Amino acid sequence: MPKMIFVSLPVTDLRASIAFYKALGFTQNPQFSDDNSACMVWSEAIYAMLLTHAKWRSFTERPLPPAGTSAVMLSLSLDDRAAVDAMNSAAAAHGGRADVNPVQDLGFMYARDLADPDDHLWGAFWMDPAAVPPAGA
Repeated sequence: MPKMIFVSLPVTDLRASIAFYKALGFTQNPQFSDDNSACMVWSEAIYAMLLTHAKWRSFTERPLPPAGTSAVMLSLSLDDRAAVDAMNSAAAAHGGRADVNPVQDLGFMYARDLADPDDHLWGAFWMDPAAVPPAGA
């Protein structure tokens, strides 16, 4: 079996969250979705599991993080700068927030961060590995 990552995210409104993630370019896998969860596919190796709070609590008794806090930010690589901009525009147009942190433009790398409707943080970035400055430069 290939190595994969399944990121579980508690959400307050499952339908709105599904629409949000579809707008960012995720697809829904109905085989692993039901009335309390949705499996949103980014790639063959990356999945976001959107879970109602009740479903989330079936996995852990730990409390939900308070609103406005951040425990993790997940970053997705995109094909070019335009795709980074498009993802941020889609986030803002579908119940999330674009540019929750300052935009980073290092020439060889371009990144913009967004938040989903439940304030989970995602970084959208493009990088040209051939243009990365050598170590110590």
